[in-house]
Amino acid sequence: MLRIENLSFIVDEEGSDKEIIRDLSLTLEDDKFIAVTGPNGGGKSTLARLIAGIEKPTSGKIWYNDQDITELTVTERAKLGISFAFQQPVRFKGLQVLDLLRLASGQPRMPAADACRYLSEVGLCARDYINREINASLSGGELKRIEIATVLARSTPLTIFDEPEAGIDLWSFQNLIQVFQRMRNEIKGTIMIISHQERILNIADEIIVLANGTVTRRGTRDILPELLLEGSAAAACEKA
Repeated sequence: MLRIENLSFIVDEEGSDKEIIRDLSLTLEDDKFIAVTGPNGGGKSTLARLIAGIEKPTSGKIWYNDQDITELTVTERAKLGISFAFQQPVRFKGLQVLDLLRLASGQPRMPAADACRYLSEVGLCARDYINREINASLSGGELKRIEIATVLARSTPLTIFDEPEAGIDLWSFQNLIQVFQRMRNEIKGTIMIISHQERILNIADEIIVLANGTVTRRGTRDILPELLLEGSAAAACEKA
């Protein structure tokens, strides 16, 4: 279980403080598929990075399985079973896809056949990618799918995706939905996805709306029609 208590994150913006996360408290239960959505600039990606340990909060606490992890590093949190997939995946010049999957899984001798299975699950032809270097020759969509394959290889109790649909084509997105559904059924852990996509929200057990750095609404997917209606109204106002 992940528990967040009175979390705040303030940055210096042109000489003045800007509060990105505002006294936020939240509990994520085990074995849930949770979608976090809300307007741009509402603090969604920042919250994900705070949970993963990429950013450190200005105040507040983060607890994971009753352990205070607020001051732990990304690596220490990863060892506890927290995975994070970036909105824009990192390139690793000189490192091959097979090596990355082995590192992610913690199995330095993982058979190539197992690595190929993870690549196939995200819609990549394994023989074309297994020995590719993770460099500028790969497109953003290819990198995104490779990163998701590494998350599948880790199979951790808590997995966080920051807008996984960003930069991928329609076919890949449709395949991605199937990947998330399989993860939900097979890994038996908590999956937290930052997303605006209706199809992702529609398969979530719970939807959390984040705006102005705090939770403004929370509920099952039953609240989705109302959220979509509000979103359409907001978009119409912006065009007017």
